Amino acid sequence: MSIDYGATRTTAEALRGMCGGAVHLPGDPGYDASRMPWNVWVSSLNPAAVAYPRTAAEVSELVIAARAAGLQVTTQATGHNASPLGDLSEVVLIKTSAMTSVEIDQDLAIARVGAGTLWLDVVEAAAAHGLTVLHGSSPDVGVLGYSLGGGMGWYARELGLQSNALTGATIVTADGSTVHASATENADLFWAVRGGGGNYGVVTEVEFRTFGFTDAYGGMLVWPWEQAEAVLRTWAAWAVDAPRSVTTSFRILQIPPLPEIPEPVRGRNLVVIDGAVLAGDAQAEAILAPLRALRPEMDTFARVPTATLVRLHMDPEGPTPAVSATSILAELPAAGIDALLAQTGPGSDSKLTVMELRQLGGALAVPAEGAGAVAHMPGQFLAFALAIAATPELGELGDQQSHQAIEALAPWASGRDYLNFAEASMDTSRGYDEDAWLRLRQVKTAWDPSAVFIGNHAIPPLREN
Repeated sequence: MSIDYGATRTTAEALRGMCGGAVHLPGDPGYDASRMPWNVWVSSLNPAAVAYPRTAAEVSELVIAARAAGLQVTTQATGHNASPLGDLSEVVLIKTSAMTSVEIDQDLAIARVGAGTLWLDVVEAAAAHGLTVLHGSSPDVGVLGYSLGGGMGWYARELGLQSNALTGATIVTADGSTVHASATENADLFWAVRGGGGNYGVVTEVEFRTFGFTDAYGGMLVWPWEQAEAVLRTWAAWAVDAPRSVTTSFRILQIPPLPEIPEPVRGRNLVVIDGAVLAGDAQAEAILAPLRALRPEMDTFARVPTATLVRLHMDPEGPTPAVSATSILAELPAAGIDALLAQTGPGSDSKLTVMELRQLGGALAVPAEGAGAVAHMPGQFLAFALAIAATPELGELGDQQSHQAIEALAPWASGRDYLNFAEASMDTSRGYDEDAWLRLRQVKTAWDPSAVFIGNHAIPPLREN
């Protein structure tokens, strides 16, 4: 079915020619390609315009022009979490992929990163200076979206969330001004963007702490999926009381037979525990001993450069069609394990590519000093179910089964969600505690009362009755 772009195109025509011509309006030859996010299952984004600024000054011009045209603004670097945005027909989509930069200040142990930068580039730059950053499990995720939404990686139980490692941000606000936010400048705005995402302006650069180590005891343990029950029961009990120096995930994987997947796991159904231990070899081996006692068929845990861990999780790189569901679990008792295995384990009819539990606790359980809006992650596990949507039929089935898997775990849910993993529209307040939610809305009212900016999980300003 063809789309009538007439009215939207007329409204956005004022943006024509901005950013050196890198603005695509509905119906333009480059529009369809530019509006597609990383998750290509999401084909419904039809923004009023898509713009590719190269500088903060060009971002400012776009914001002013959009506001004058009565349009809202949203931002993407890669579009990994684009689905919750919904209808963008009255929204200018600013893509920051041209705004890539990485600067490592070795003396201050600080990284300064442009809005469109991917994690792989930062990981490699930091490693060259003898430093490690709090990256996630995928090399081609954008630093900004990950950091502003929380950011939980392989060192999280020891060092916390990436959002709380931020030390400053450069932000274009609703009136087109460019401001710097930190603990001492525009502190309320700095608090809000560290967890509140793109709801407060266009963040064009962030600064964050790096850490003075370059190796960890990391890797994976792999079993045939017939051993899912024994491995999950052991890991779930072990994970709750494990030292904070270790961060792991448990996954049931049904791996497609794709040529880019390594031969030992290609086309197989497996159980995988992967992660990293920030401890010496002897201590790390003692920590992992209960898991190794289950005799995995593959064990790659060893002392490795931290730069190699950005690909440990084997997340797909490049645009991928996927559907998913998620929840934070307060606990996972024996009945919860039974429910999970009934949905996704051997003998089920599951077609899910991934059923994953990430280990919480440690530093994640305690509000970080000087934290932003997501001070901690209450609960014992983060559950995530995903299916590759290779066809419309598989997408519909995967969406159904991923939600069924998470719903089966509902009796043990904490009531909170991790918004970076939430690839569907939801009650955004579930990402925060009650006080933080109210404060986020108060800061929104102070900085963007007309809601010029919408994040992928929208935070509305307070309205007078």
